Amino acid sequence: MWSGCNPKDEDELMECEELGKSLSRMSQPTILAILAEAGTPLHGYRIVKLAANSPMFGGKKPDAAGIYRTLKRLEEQEFVTSSWDTPDSGSAKRMFELTDKGRHCLRRWIDALACYSETIQELRVMASEALGIEVPDTPICMHTDFDVDLSSQDSNR
Repeated sequence: MWSGCNPKDEDELMECEELGKSLSRMSQPTILAILAEAGTPLHGYRIVKLAANSPMFGGKKPDAAGIYRTLKRLEEQEFVTSSWDTPDSGSAKRMFELTDKGRHCLRRWIDALACYSETIQELRVMASEALGIEVPDTPICMHTDFDVDLSSQDSNR
């Protein structure tokens, strides 16, 4: 399944370099989606605040330095542009805006995320079969009862 979603050649990979490399790169589609939804330039601190409420961070404030590193990488890849907002009073703020290339990359992420979801489900089935258990409907981290006894399962597997 995953091989069908992975970029097929170097040119396709270069369209959105982070696509398919690592699940730890989920901050990229998070930031792209925030900028697409805003439809207007946002300063970095605002992006950090909005990211905290995204599914990626689940209400926890992300590491601001990590968000700024990702923004820098996105700008280098021409997925976002930045400019300085220098008000008459107060400090200057760097404003970030999504480019057409960034919109294209976000669209590719939509499909990649679906493939990740399918692949993760396949891995859940594989792991459950290896343990000789049914695939849990709810992840154990979501259960209030963490006392899961696997010792009663078939030990010959």
